[in-house]
Amino acid sequence: MCRGLESLPTTCLERAKELKALFGSLLQKSDHSINGQSKKNDKPRLNVEEPLKWKESFDNLLLSQNGLCLFRAFLHSEFSEENIAFYLACENYRGTKHSKLADKAKKIYDEFIGSDAPREVNLDHVTKAITKENIEHPNMSCFNLAQAKIYTLMEKDCYPRFIKSSTYLELSRKAKTG
Repeated sequence: MCRGLESLPTTCLERAKELKALFGSLLQKSDHSINGQSKKNDKPRLNVEEPLKWKESFDNLLLSQNGLCLFRAFLHSEFSEENIAFYLACENYRGTKHSKLADKAKKIYDEFIGSDAPREVNLDHVTKAITKENIEHPNMSCFNLAQAKIYTLMEKDCYPRFIKSSTYLELSRKAKTG
């Protein structure tokens, strides 16, 4: 599964390849949906119209498990997977128990925002400073500003490139003809 901080990019890349292959076989199927096996095998579940919804809005893409995996694989291929990883880490952070907020906030900050962050996201100095201040007294909203900036960056920059990518264009073409 591609959601969450724990998943590795290779998992998304493998899943993206599976999804592409599934769409390729759609034309040969009479049923317009492909149902994967049990969660144990984590096979994708796919509806033929699903990729067409991704083009309607960035939110539709993010809300789709398959769309998110393909988008993440696309970002990985462009060496900017840290953006979606940070966004998902912030989403996950909101579900954290109050007693663990400080540790988790520090971990997210150190991984994505700090000056020596291994997966540093592109944030302006002011946003970084505000976020650093926020994590000194962590609450559920301490990453809201930084997350909103990264969301906007992905929506305005990465998402349009994804929609124009050969992978997405091929999937949407197959969805339209399927």
